[in-house]
Amino acid sequence: MNSILPSHSTFVSGVRPARPRVSVVMVVYQTGEALAESIRHVLDEPLVDEFVIVDNGSPPEDAEMLRSLGLTEPRVVLQQGHGNVGFARAANMGAETSRGEYIVFVNPDANLQAGCVSALVEAFSGQPVPTVVGARVLNVDGTEQRGGRRGEVTPVTTLLSFGHVTSRFKALAKFEIHREREPLPDAPAPMPTISGACFALRRSDFELLAGFDEAYFLHVEDIDLCWRARQAGGQVLFQPHAKVIHLGHTSLEHPLKVEFHKGVGLSRYFIKRADTVQRYVIAVLLAPAIMLMSVFRPLLWKITGRPI
Repeated sequence: MNSILPSHSTFVSGVRPARPRVSVVMVVYQTGEALAESIRHVLDEPLVDEFVIVDNGSPPEDAEMLRSLGLTEPRVVLQQGHGNVGFARAANMGAETSRGEYIVFVNPDANLQAGCVSALVEAFSGQPVPTVVGARVLNVDGTEQRGGRRGEVTPVTTLLSFGHVTSRFKALAKFEIHREREPLPDAPAPMPTISGACFALRRSDFELLAGFDEAYFLHVEDIDLCWRARQAGGQVLFQPHAKVIHLGHTSLEHPLKVEFHKGVGLSRYFIKRADTVQRYVIAVLLAPAIMLMSVFRPLLWKITGRPI
């Protein structure tokens, strides 16, 4: 891992278990009302031995709530005071602080459902290192959320998926990477890319991959991690029995800023993974289009009434 803990971080925790088996890491930043409920669902999971919360910056009332939780809940380890260092670096900080054999990353707007953690852990049995296991991400109404299981993320598939173009033109169906409409597998199944809303690795997996690439500030670090796991000879699995309800779009941060970071992350990812001159040129040339599509997404949401 390529982060070092800032010297001005503060830690608040109760008595930590001697040898935690499962650690949950949650990065918090301007989450909004969804935060308290998400935390409650984590603490309701009996297999969670340790809960590391990395606060990149919360409103005063939320920051105080987290401090109080850290003082009263023995499983909670709280990191505060380091400022907004970005998701990837904060997630690495949380992983470094945690001590569990398994590390489960959960978004602060995602609610773990009963048995989610046990299903994630069970999926690692007999699997190679590194293995990334992603949960089945659901909407509030119980339908499977777009982006929870995906094929190979490329510049072309990204541009086409932004506007749901592949679902409108049958000739472009082969470029569709979102697989939530496909039949649900009975057991953990190989999947090029899973959602960063809720996923897990063994500690040995995470250390082998050197954690998240901290050059990503927000978004795409999960896609990058999946790609690097496969490049290292490992695999990515979609675990249909690990369910999490992802609210999404709860951040108090302006959507334009969030989508800007996504566009920057995607552009960087495509340039990073280009393994030929031709692919590098394509990635560079398409970067402006990807950026434009990203920053215009909030406007499209308002027009269409749904996320794009």
